[in-house]
Amino acid sequence: MRSLSQLMDLTGRKALVSGGAGHLGLAAGEALLEPGAEVAILDLEAAISQTAEGPLKRLRECGAIVAPCDLQDEPATRAAVQDAIRTMGGLDILVHCAALVGAAQIPGWNVPFEQQTAEAWEAAMRVNLTSAFVMVQEAREALAASGHGSVILLSSIYSVVGPDLRLYDGTPMAQPAGYGASKGGLLQLMRYLSTVLAPRVRVNTISPGGVARNQPDAFRRRYEARTPLGRMATEEDVKGAIVYLASDLSAYVTGHNLMVDGGWTAW
Repeated sequence: MRSLSQLMDLTGRKALVSGGAGHLGLAAGEALLEPGAEVAILDLEAAISQTAEGPLKRLRECGAIVAPCDLQDEPATRAAVQDAIRTMGGLDILVHCAALVGAAQIPGWNVPFEQQTAEAWEAAMRVNLTSAFVMVQEAREALAASGHGSVILLSSIYSVVGPDLRLYDGTPMAQPAGYGASKGGLLQLMRYLSTVLAPRVRVNTISPGGVARNQPDAFRRRYEARTPLGRMATEEDVKGAIVYLASDLSAYVTGHNLMVDGGWTAW
């Protein structure tokens, strides 16, 4: 019987992380590199250049491959997945972290419901949901051939519950309809893929709670009061979940939505 350290060992395994220049994407890359995985990161070229001297530089220094990709562009996304597979010589783990989040500054998005636009809604669907479908479809053969195929989709508490809009009163923050709808779609995509790609590929989701990122004090206090563990999440809180679902620690787990929310959805 293998030890826990052997079960979590990712030495020799190859991982692809989308949205790798974002907060959770960087955490996923770090989490996978530490137990020995080879990691390739996809993100918009602009995001990569802006953080070139920051965390992504550290990931590069640890051996991560970083490549630009606009996930709204289907042919480019398919090509980027295939390039990563060729470069690494296979694929064991696919982590989809890319997302148009509530704070994104695009017209018709971070505004009251009556002002939200179909264009912003469709952009969220392309990045948050459609790109996950495209990436998994393109990677399915490599994942199945690996013997350890694992897909991890990053969802949200708002995939399973509606937003409490009282949290946002008096702040410039909002919660667009397209965010929760796209994240809820990821859950159903996960359920579909976990059966269609079985038994050779496992597919699961992680649904984090709100991550502390210098939000207004009023929002933070309300959020903490609403959370059983009394605080917002950090990127570090997601690292253990990533390694668990990527490794043989979860070899008999598929079709599961792992809540990492401090108990937010418990009441």
